[in-house]
Amino acid sequence: MTTGRPSRAAGRSRTLVGVTVALTVAFAAAVVAVRTGVPATGSAAGAAVPIAAERRTLTVSAATSLTQAFTRIGARFERRNPGVTVAFNFGPSSTLATQVQAGAPADVFAAADPSSMDRLVAGGQVTTTPVPFARNRMGIAVKPGNPGRITGVADLATAGTVSLCGPSVPCGAYAAGVLRTAGVTIPEARITRGTDARTTLGAVARGDAVAAIVYATDIAAAGRAVEAVAIPAAGNVVAVYPIAPVAGGDRRLARSFVDVVTGPTGQRILAGLGFLPA
Repeated sequence: MTTGRPSRAAGRSRTLVGVTVALTVAFAAAVVAVRTGVPATGSAAGAAVPIAAERRTLTVSAATSLTQAFTRIGARFERRNPGVTVAFNFGPSSTLATQVQAGAPADVFAAADPSSMDRLVAGGQVTTTPVPFARNRMGIAVKPGNPGRITGVADLATAGTVSLCGPSVPCGAYAAGVLRTAGVTIPEARITRGTDARTTLGAVARGDAVAAIVYATDIAAAGRAVEAVAIPAAGNVVAVYPIAPVAGGDRRLARSFVDVVTGPTGQRILAGLGFLPA
């Protein structure tokens, strides 16, 4: 005899179905949250559903002379931004600018000279105002013990093989300015050229050149491999380093990195490595 009331078995079946549906909805919401980075909401998802950290890569194209400083700044940036990896592309500023103009991926561009940055501004690859964040000076690197007895730029005229950066890259242009100011001409036959400041300095460390004109910070970074001969301020040139986000990149993350470079943390690291404030 039926009474019209549901049986206990039927009630338990409906309860299990309801629980299964709720769990399925909650799981689907959690998957969406993990994939999109948007927290799940609503009673089905539940407030305790964990959200996976969003993983992103910030690509920074920077002048070779910034290698040591930016590697340290990048490590600090990653610690402050869990899930973010900073990938660096170091090289001559002029070469990096050409790469960005050709479509190479980059979120941030940091150059060792304003002219390389100006190319990207003119080409529309940089659409915000670049910010100068550091300065540098040139110095003479010699072998340990200074066997060539180099005391200044004038001695390079008769010093033997001198290592200089290529004329189209910033450190080469700055070195040319130093020589021009001093009225010194070095025959091209006695010049060995490096693709950037570090390879140019390496010629002295290896013994392939008696001296090199490179950034003062690179000479300091080389440690005991070379010795420094200072160039007086009156005969020196100042390298200015600008930085800016690259159009089409991760603008928010790029701006955050620029802020770290120009802020107290970045400036403290740069100063510790011998860079001058902008």
